Amino acid sequence: MADLIINPFSSGTRLRDMIRSIRACKTAAEERAVVRKECAAIRAAISENDHDYRHRNLAKLMFIHMLGYPTHFGQMECLKAIASAGFPEKRIGYLGLMLLLDERQEVLMLVTNSLKQDLNHSNQYIVGIALCALGNICSAEMARDLAPEVERLFQSRDPNIRKKAALCSIRIIKKVPDLAENFMSPAAVLLKEKHHGALISGVQLCTELCKVSEEALDYLRKKRTEGVVKILKDVVNSPYQPEYDIAGITDPFLHIRLLRLLRVLGQGDADASDYMNDILAQVATKTETNKNAGNAILYECVETIMSIEDNSGLRVLAINILGRFLSNRDNNIRYVALNMLMRAIAVDAQAVQRHRATILECVKDSDASIRKRALELVYLLVNDSNVKPLTKELIDYLEVSDQDFKGDLSAKICSIVEKFSLEKIWYIDQMLKVLSEAGNFVKDDAWHALIVVISNASDLHGYTVRSLYRAFQTSGEQESLVRVTVWCIGEYGEMLVNNMGMLDKEEPVTVTESDAVDVLETAMKRHTSDITTRAMTLVALLKLSSRFPSCSQRVNDIIVEHKGNFVLELQQRSIEFNNIIERHQNIRSILLERMPVLDETTYNGRKAGSLPTTAQASTGSSNSLPNGDVKPTAAPLVDLLDLSSDDTPAPSSSGVDPLQDLLGVDLTSTHSLSGSSKAPVDSLLDLLSIGTTSVQNDSSKLDVLSASNSSTQSANPLDTLSSLSSSLATPVSAPGSSAPMMDLLDGLSLIAPKTDTVTFTSPGLSETNGSVYPSITAFKSSSLKMEFSFSKQPGNPQTTLIHATFSNMSSDNYTNFIFQAAVPKFVQLHLDPASSNTLPANGKGSIKQNLKVTNTQQGQKNLAMRVRIAYKVNDKDMLEQGQINNFPPGL
Repeated sequence: MADLIINPFSSGTRLRDMIRSIRACKTAAEERAVVRKECAAIRAAISENDHDYRHRNLAKLMFIHMLGYPTHFGQMECLKAIASAGFPEKRIGYLGLMLLLDERQEVLMLVTNSLKQDLNHSNQYIVGIALCALGNICSAEMARDLAPEVERLFQSRDPNIRKKAALCSIRIIKKVPDLAENFMSPAAVLLKEKHHGALISGVQLCTELCKVSEEALDYLRKKRTEGVVKILKDVVNSPYQPEYDIAGITDPFLHIRLLRLLRVLGQGDADASDYMNDILAQVATKTETNKNAGNAILYECVETIMSIEDNSGLRVLAINILGRFLSNRDNNIRYVALNMLMRAIAVDAQAVQRHRATILECVKDSDASIRKRALELVYLLVNDSNVKPLTKELIDYLEVSDQDFKGDLSAKICSIVEKFSLEKIWYIDQMLKVLSEAGNFVKDDAWHALIVVISNASDLHGYTVRSLYRAFQTSGEQESLVRVTVWCIGEYGEMLVNNMGMLDKEEPVTVTESDAVDVLETAMKRHTSDITTRAMTLVALLKLSSRFPSCSQRVNDIIVEHKGNFVLELQQRSIEFNNIIERHQNIRSILLERMPVLDETTYNGRKAGSLPTTAQASTGSSNSLPNGDVKPTAAPLVDLLDLSSDDTPAPSSSGVDPLQDLLGVDLTSTHSLSGSSKAPVDSLLDLLSIGTTSVQNDSSKLDVLSASNSSTQSANPLDTLSSLSSSLATPVSAPGSSAPMMDLLDGLSLIAPKTDTVTFTSPGLSETNGSVYPSITAFKSSSLKMEFSFSKQPGNPQTTLIHATFSNMSSDNYTNFIFQAAVPKFVQLHLDPASSNTLPANGKGSIKQNLKVTNTQQGQKNLAMRVRIAYKVNDKDMLEQGQINNFPPGL
């Protein structure tokens, strides 16, 4: 005793004393010191082969192992304890074996012989601990070696041994499924047990056998389905048994195991399912729900009903039980009910719909997990008949929901509205409500899609811009709402001021031109507005300068304020837009006309990451868009590259948006000022003129919408912009030497030379042409015809000179005639100035224009081109578009 007091870390120290010492440590360092000293004492005892304190040392090692410290040096002590003759040593040895070792340890192979001896021991307790250890750490090799001994123990007269043998067999068949056939008959015999412990183990063994062996499943399905149903019926109808009673229910654990076995037996087998229908209905109706044990049984019963073959009456009963679960105060019960209903909706959606009101209440639950799961279930419940009331409920809740939940809720509402919108006005109304309540949580894709829908709803432009104006007055802090509002005011501001396109249900709103500009100025000066919002606002202000001449000076003043902005994007826009307002009055109205209608199909296809339908439909065929057919005037700018899939370049590995390549623009973030890499840009952002920067004249990019340009180009882009008007009026003396002009407007100047006295020359057309490349009718509508003739320059087979001739077959003259073209990325295009911008009527004259195209993949990919022809007839703007696929081969 004196030695123990002097050395508290000797091998004779009791386990409780060591635990007390460790718990008394105040720091991790102190704990490590105590463990190190104790481990040193244990090692000393092991080296001295101390038999007296071996069991005590093993107990300490197990505690140290549970604390996370290494104890591998004590593994052999476990084997020595197992080899001992006495039960106490074997018990601590097997316990250490299960804790300190696992099936991957090579040391484990040394214990196989000891296990075999103990499985044949006369002492039932030693047999029991051996079975327990084998069931926990059995490897595949041990399973093959010891399976006969375990199978023999199924014949033991002790029910506890039979129970442990069944549980050990589960581990064996999981490790070696080929041994399953050895345990089918013993498992079937166990189903006749009266002892509940052995019976539960037998049921569990049968369940695992069915999972690992088809042969065992067929055997038990044919031989034991009736017996399992009878056992469950006896348990359900059994009288009160104190030894098995839990909360007034006889052995709920046996209930659950039997229901799981019935689920496996009935799945995929109609006969077995029919046989168990009555007992499942009895369990579903007789089980009490006021206790957790009863709810557990009901849940397993529902899962079994939903898994076996179809019985509509039982399924409705099961879904009604889940509906009752949703009204339970226990969050766990409600959560599992929502999970099960999500599976049930695929089987019987109509039955789940009856509980829609209760599910909606779960969306408003205080528990975040239940809210999210209920929201996912509501999303699955939405169909064409209930979309409006469900959407109204969700939007009403959006007003009072937690900030953390608004993001998920608004995303689901936007998805529902987009998926089930039957009419555009309803879609727009619901989206405006979402933007008003949770605009800061709405993802960019949602408001992009809204702008596309607004663009296509021409009869709702006035209604939409007025609704947005009202919403901005009350919810001006919502970022997405502000963006959509400034875009719509920029496009349809005159409809807001003049109350155009009024609907019957609308009340007129009095808005002056100054009020419209006030909205944009407020959006520009909001401290929460980001670069995207301010860039959109600058574009909208520029457009209003043309639509509202009386406010032009005020708009210009607002734009000029940002000439010194630290953000390069805003600074550049301010300088460019100021130049347009002050120096280019003659082209401003054309430059700032409304955006073309955005094609919903194309946008949705690109948003989904796939090619547009129109592009696929036009591959190698002219059925959908034959040469010479006129594309509707609603065709969008974004559709310019819908060429055949063979001619469409592969997506860039840099992640650049297709439309970004089309327009030759890029969007840089604020961090790009310090040289960081550029982020990919969404195509709609480019369409909204967000983030475009000045573009260098790079021949590898697309020459898109190339307008007629002057023969000289200023070195300074600002000088180029300021001298645009004068250069357009200059006669062209050497068209063949002119280079493409990319000014600050990215080459999008939609204006042709004003002079009718341009001297037209045809450089290169005198070169060899002959009959190798016949002339074609590239485009033909009811009143307009365009013909192409071709020639090649000697020594440069990739370059083709195209001579275009335009004829007017109508009785009216065409003025302000502009021809524009777009080609794939592998083609370089240069347009010379047209011979005139007026096309005489009745074919009495023509306009001629030269194009030079360089096909960098000549011989591999055919030439293709999109064309757009704009002109005026009786002061009315006209636009015709088409696609040319019938170029002669070899160009």
